[in-house]
Amino acid sequence: MSRRRIGVAAVVVAALAFALLVSAQGLWQSWLSALFPEQPVVLMPRDTLAAFVLQHLALVAVSSALTIAVGVPLGIFVTRKSGIEFRALVVAATDLGQTFPPVAVLALAMPVLGFGFWPTVMALFIYGMFPVVSGTIAGIESVPKAVLDAAEGMGMSPMQVLARVELPLAARVILSGVRTSVAINIGTATVGAAIGTGGLGVPIIGGLAVQNMAYVLEGAIPAALLAVLADATLAHVEAAVTVPEAAAGA
Repeated sequence: MSRRRIGVAAVVVAALAFALLVSAQGLWQSWLSALFPEQPVVLMPRDTLAAFVLQHLALVAVSSALTIAVGVPLGIFVTRKSGIEFRALVVAATDLGQTFPPVAVLALAMPVLGFGFWPTVMALFIYGMFPVVSGTIAGIESVPKAVLDAAEGMGMSPMQVLARVELPLAARVILSGVRTSVAINIGTATVGAAIGTGGLGVPIIGGLAVQNMAYVLEGAIPAALLAVLADATLAHVEAAVTVPEAAAGA
C-alpha cells in the first residue's frame, strides 16, 4: 500500500474515531465527573455533544464554502491584467476583514440578518477571506514565467493557461491558504453561540458564564480535535491535487 493511501486510511480512521468519541455521552459524563467532582452537572443540558459538533460543522462548512467560492476567483482576478489595478484595494479590504473582530461583525450583521446562523456565517466568511485571497495571489504569482511563456507559445488561450498551467501549479499554495482559513473558522465559530447560533461555543460560553470548567472542556476539546482533523484531511487533499515538482519544472 502506498504512503498516500496509508495516510488517507489514517484520516478516515481518525474521523470515525472522532465521531464515536463525540457520540459517547456516557464516556464524557464519567470523565468530566472524575475531573470536576464538585460540579453536579458536567455536560451542557441544552443539547448533546454530537449535536453541538454537527452545528459547528455546518457553520464552518457553509462559511468556508462561501469564502473559497469568492476568495479564489477574487485572487485570480487581481492577478489578471483586467484586475491588477484593484489588487491593492482587494488586499487591503481582506486584510481589514482579518483584523476586524468577529464579534463586531456579528453586532453589525444582526440588525440585517437577525440572530442565529447567518450572522455568524457572515462573520466567518469575512474573517476567513484573507488567507484564501492572499494564498491564491501568491500561488498564481509563484508560477515561473518561463512556464507561462511556453504555454502561450503552444497556442494556449489565457483561460487554458489559467486552467491547465497556473491553477495546477499554484494548487499547493492556494490550498495552504484554504487550510489556514478553515482552521481559523473552526476556532472563531465558537463566538456564534453568543447570538444563539449553536455549536461548540455553547458549552464554552455557558461554562464561562456559570464558572463551570467541565462545560468549557466539553466544547474546547472537540473543537481542538476538529481543527486537527480538518487540517489533516485538507493536507491529503492538497497532496492529491498538487502537481509534482518534477512535472512542474519539465
